[in-house]
Amino acid sequence: MVTTRLRVSGMGCEGCADIVSNALSEVPGAGDVDVDFEAGTAVVEGDTDADELLGKVDRAGYEAEVVEREPMGETEE
Repeated sequence: MVTTRLRVSGMGCEGCADIVSNALSEVPGAGDVDVDFEAGTAVVEGDTDADELLGKVDRAGYEAEVVEREPMGETEE
């Protein structure tokens, strides 16, 4: 399982965040999805492919880039 953090641009309201959240939830292996339009971020937990996540956001009409990918359960010491 992996946690993927994305920076998403173009979201201007909660409705935009819902569109991005729904798109990311459709990616095979996606579990929990949290999108924050004010921060311009999305966090996806699960066994997902980063390129698939980016493609879904793009097809939903927004731009995204991967900020961080880390195995779930690992913490910085």
